[in-house]
Amino acid sequence: MLNKVILIGRLTKDPTEHSTQNGHKAVRFTLAVDRNFKDANGNRQADFISVVAWNQLADLISKYCKKGKEIAIVGRLQTGSYTGQDGQKRYTTDVVAEEVQLLADPKDSKNNDNNSNSNDDFNFDGFEEINTEGLPF
Repeated sequence: MLNKVILIGRLTKDPTEHSTQNGHKAVRFTLAVDRNFKDANGNRQADFISVVAWNQLADLISKYCKKGKEIAIVGRLQTGSYTGQDGQKRYTTDVVAEEVQLLADPKDSKNNDNNSNSNDDFNFDGFEEINTEGLPF
């Protein structure tokens, strides 16, 4: 069996911290993930995905992730249910984060453009061009 989710998106607001009765720390947040296509008006739509992280990963997210921060998440999908105050059964679907990668902010990358390595600065000496004729792709 396989249950793996990989997402790249931006936090819609600051993570919310919680602690369980046993003292385990958790953070919850919503990740806005752009869809790969545009709507009829030419606008890109997004999905808003509920994410939870536990313990040390929760600490990392609380410390470094704020509203608008772009992150990559690897985790698993988890469903659950609870009874609301109105007596109705509610169903939940969350991504449980297992790994998080903090991605560069656009404003940070603009400041670092002078220090970044591009292909223009790379020395291609010693590399040989490969003949791609006859390859199936």
